[in-house]
Amino acid sequence: MGRYHLAELNVGRLVAPLDDPRVAEFMANIDRINGLGKRMPGFVWMMEGSGAPGTGNTENAIGGDPRFVPNLSVWESVEQLETFVWGTIHKQFYQRRAEWFEVLGEMHFVMWWVPEDHRPTLEEALARLEHLKTHGDSDHAFGWAHLKQASQWQGNRCAPVAAE
Repeated sequence: MGRYHLAELNVGRLVAPLDDPRVAEFMANIDRINGLGKRMPGFVWMMEGSGAPGTGNTENAIGGDPRFVPNLSVWESVEQLETFVWGTIHKQFYQRRAEWFEVLGEMHFVMWWVPEDHRPTLEEALARLEHLKTHGDSDHAFGWAHLKQASQWQGNRCAPVAAE
């Protein structure tokens, strides 16, 4: 059996268009946070947008909606992804996500194992997310709770949100 890496997809929907002042601080820092991730030990790959400053992956619209911002990346290990998510300035932006992103009424985060030389497509990642929504955690698609080696998410995870 070959080596595997951890792929993750996180989808957010901005509260306003990309050029709106309400999301300006997020847009001004997206390249900085993505750049930090790319320099982290264990980082393997990230889906890229246009490459234009301040755009992140925003050109990868989902369903034709440019306010959906997908983040798709691959990491060598669970622990290395956790270090980036919870152990860097990324955590501060994560904690402020409600300022810039709508509360999505359904799951918007999924992880799965990929062969070390595989680079997932957005379509593949969205299919994994749909599988997780339909079937729950499995080896095919999962959240943090499915990973025994993941520990930092428990103290940092999203608070449950009541359905409206």
